[in-house]
This record gives sequence, structure tokens and C-alpha cells, in this order.
Amino acid sequence: MANAFTDDDDALLAELGVEVEAKKESARTPREERIISGFEEIQRFVEQHGHSPRHGEGLDIFQRLYAVRLDRLRAQPESRALLEPLDYQELLGGAAPAIAETPEDISDDELLAQLGVDAEADDITALRHVRSAAEKRAAEEIANRERCDDFERFKPLFDAVQADIDSGARITQPIRKDAGFLKTDIRAGEFFILGGQIAYVAEVGEPFKAPNGESDARLRVIYSNGTESNLLLRSLQRALYKDDTSRRVSEPSAGPLFAGESDDGDLASGTIYVLRSKSDNPTVAANREVLHKIGVTGGDVAKRIANAKLDATFLLADVEIVATYTLYNINRTKLENLIHRIFDPARLDIKIKDRFGNPVIPREWFLVPVFVIDDAVEKIRDGTITHYIYDPSAARLVRRD
Repeated sequence: MANAFTDDDDALLAELGVEVEAKKESARTPREERIISGFEEIQRFVEQHGHSPRHGEGLDIFQRLYAVRLDRLRAQPESRALLEPLDYQELLGGAAPAIAETPEDISDDELLAQLGVDAEADDITALRHVRSAAEKRAAEEIANRERCDDFERFKPLFDAVQADIDSGARITQPIRKDAGFLKTDIRAGEFFILGGQIAYVAEVGEPFKAPNGESDARLRVIYSNGTESNLLLRSLQRALYKDDTSRRVSEPSAGPLFAGESDDGDLASGTIYVLRSKSDNPTVAANREVLHKIGVTGGDVAKRIANAKLDATFLLADVEIVATYTLYNINRTKLENLIHRIFDPARLDIKIKDRFGNPVIPREWFLVPVFVIDDAVEKIRDGTITHYIYDPSAARLVRRD
């Protein structure tokens, strides 16, 4: 009995929503299968890392291999025609590079040799089936990144850190092995810049002895692009070393902060001052006990406030000094920006006219009790301020969620 459908049968099946498709025999050559297999490896890399493979001496050797391979596929019209139906990530859309010096059928072994690496497997095109020593090292040093399912928990942290960097409240410092950057410098709550992304060390597991006898630990690292990785402490350290652009993000301070007395060699850099206004403005009078001007000066505070009643930033009234904190070896502008950012939810919204009748909006007055300012100074000193925000309704600093 014939198995073929008649035209009437096809029409009936179409009405029932069933598509009839003739079975096609695979006619791909071994070379085409290798091209597709190699392209699928690049696609898996993009799925895991969130970006196309890149060139660069400091990058993982397999990323560099995939980058060269992708360039080659883009430059070959017949490869593009073969792969375009499979290119759901639009990897072939880039301009075809000039790689005339690279033979069309060059193997990955030869590519690795050109990149300065000796291939350790007979055929690195079979990466899915053969885990070479180089691949094992790469997998160990940079664990595959996955989507961070609870990224919404961490996004406010990344936003705050980026704002601190933009304002100068935090600085970023290059990581150099010869400068003594150690595994012990990687702690929970630290921020780094790795591969162009801000990396947050969310968790540090229990320490254990590695095969080489050194102490190690498993980390949970969250990245600002919404991915995360579970990797060893020494693997993150190596990755930071290998990335020429990697940086460490400082705490929101630029140097040694406050102390009762300076250490030998320290130079007094300025003073944080907290002032209370004597203005008879109704808004000021109603909130006098909690309304404070917070600023930083490099000069004498008494001289700074001598002409307060002529200065709109002082509400055109005399002020009294409530508290001062001497600081050493620190950038005054960055510190002032940091303090104002912390108390921004309680910033006074008031408009007054200066001596010439021009409207002025003073920006350094905050509805904050003195004891909260003391608490903020202590947290800046011990480096924990990044974990807190000011809650005006509770009139205290509270930990971030």
C-alpha cells in the first residue's frame, strides 16, 4: 500500500492544523558539520557570558580562539550562507574582517599556535568531547556565568556603587600582582571591575585546603549585567590578574579618615562641621533642633561662618557650631559629596531670597538629628557606610535590603 498522501489528504490535514512536510535527507558534508559544530560552540559561549568572544592577550585563550573563529566564519560567504539560518544571536551580522593571512581551512590547533598556546589535545575542534588541560584550566579560572535569578536584590547595590564612582565618593584602583594583591583582599561585600562589569562578592564559603596545600573557598559573585558565577577564590584572583583593565572599587572614602589625633606624618586636611541656624524663618524655627547644615572646609570653621548672616547658603542668619570632626589625608570634596548623598532623603526643600532679591535654594541643610550624623561619621570611619541608607521616617540609618 502506498504511504504517500493524496492532495485531498494534504488539504484535510491542513484544515486540521497539521503541517505535512516531506522528510529531507541530510546532505551536509563532513566539513559543513564541522563548521556548524564550531559555530555552536561560539553560540554556547555567548549564552554563558552574555557577549560575543573578544580578542585580547589578557583574555582566556578559548575566548580568543572563538573570536578568531567567528572572524573567519564571517569572512567566508559559503560559511555565512550555511550558518545564517542557525544564527539566532545575530553573530554573523558584524562586518567581515580582513583575514586574508589566515588560511581558510586552518585548524584550531594551528590557531592556538598562532595565539601562542600549544594544543594539548589531538583535535581541539572536538572541545565538546575532549577536555584538554588548557580547557580545564580555563574552566577552573572562570566558572561559567549564569543568569542571576534574584538580581533585583542586588541591583540597588550596583546602582549605588556606580553613583558613588560617578560622584567621586568611591575610586577605582588598578589591580597589580606585584603590588601585593592577595586572596585575603577578596572578601564578602567587596566590589571589583572585571571584564568591563562591576563584580560583587556576595558570598564566601567555608575555607578548605586546595590540592596545592593553600587555603581556598568557593564564592558567589554577582555581575552588574545580571549574571553570576560560582568560582574559587583563587580563580577570581587569577582572573583579576589576567584582566589588564581590572580594578578594585574602594569603600566610600578616599583615605584615612577621622581620628582623635593624627598619626606621625599625617597632615590635617580639613574639618566636617555641623551647624544650627538662628534664622527666624518659620520653617527653620519649627525644625530648629533637627535642621543642620553639614559641610566640609579646609580652613577655620569660625572664619567660615563669620559672615553667615550675609550668605544665602547660611539662610542669611547667624549659626552656631554643633559638632566638628577633624580629618586627615582625604579628598574634602569627595567626602562632602558622600555625606550629602547619604542624607539626601532628608534634604531641606526651601527657597529664600539673597541680599539682592534673587531666589536661592540652599542645598546643604538636612533634617537629621545630631546623633545620626555622629553614627554616619563612625560608619564612614569603619568602612561600613555602604551598607546603610538614611530612613527619614525612623530618623536613623538602616541597613540596605
